[in-house]
Amino acid sequence: LNERGIPTLPVPMPNWHWIPCLGGRSARPMLERIDFAVKHLAASGGDPSLVPNFEYNLIDLWNDFRTNPGGIQKVGGTDKVDEYPMVDPCGRFPHPDADPQGKIALIGHSAGGWISRAYLSNRSFGGKVYGGTNLVHSLVTLGTPHENAPGPAFSGIEWCNREEEPLPVRQLAVGGIGYKGGEWGSLTQGAYNFCSPVGDGTSYDGDGMTPIQSALALPGAEQMVMKDVTHFCWSDTFGGDWVSPELHKAHEEGAPWYGSGDIVDQWAAWLDDI
Repeated sequence: LNERGIPTLPVPMPNWHWIPCLGGRSARPMLERIDFAVKHLAASGGDPSLVPNFEYNLIDLWNDFRTNPGGIQKVGGTDKVDEYPMVDPCGRFPHPDADPQGKIALIGHSAGGWISRAYLSNRSFGGKVYGGTNLVHSLVTLGTPHENAPGPAFSGIEWCNREEEPLPVRQLAVGGIGYKGGEWGSLTQGAYNFCSPVGDGTSYDGDGMTPIQSALALPGAEQMVMKDVTHFCWSDTFGGDWVSPELHKAHEEGAPWYGSGDIVDQWAAWLDDI
């Protein structure tokens, strides 16, 4: 995106920062990082080079892992978002010194899309209202599951879907097709089954991880369906051939994902219409 003239800052989320959220636990640790990045990017006038680092260490990780509520184990006594005890995530996330100089666009891949929806809400998530629409003009979700499904992992999505009105920002839901649940291995079938309220996943189409009906189920959003686009850059990732040999082979042989150059051109063009 930066190469295309769209100043862009990845929200600082190393893989190990996700550990306290595994098993469907509260997204508050991730929301703090989104809030930090959005506020600093807006205050910088859209210059990613002016965004500072925040502080987070292994002790913070351990404390978050012990106390972050929700999930399969019902940490804090519940797996319901509205019943989460008030637990502030660890880390030091300084506020910017300057006032916002404008609004930005949020782009969320996979779970990052529904977590961005929680950030934009004016409702309390785990004891804090983020109200990100004050600083965000648009939301793009890429292969995000937006449809309700059973289990604690979808408690945050179910919470997002209880908004009384669509979010007051421009929204684009992007989903891929071409990877049928019954044809692309056990990971794809299992993922589609996991993301859907009914069925075993074999009859669904999608990007290999998120079924298309779920990827497009963002209330009030425009929709973009992308043929033969995979969820992830499988062959560029250590262990991708073990996790899903079928999708790894497809990507290795040239199948694009949402971050491939020509695919980015298609969904990023929507941002040009702002």
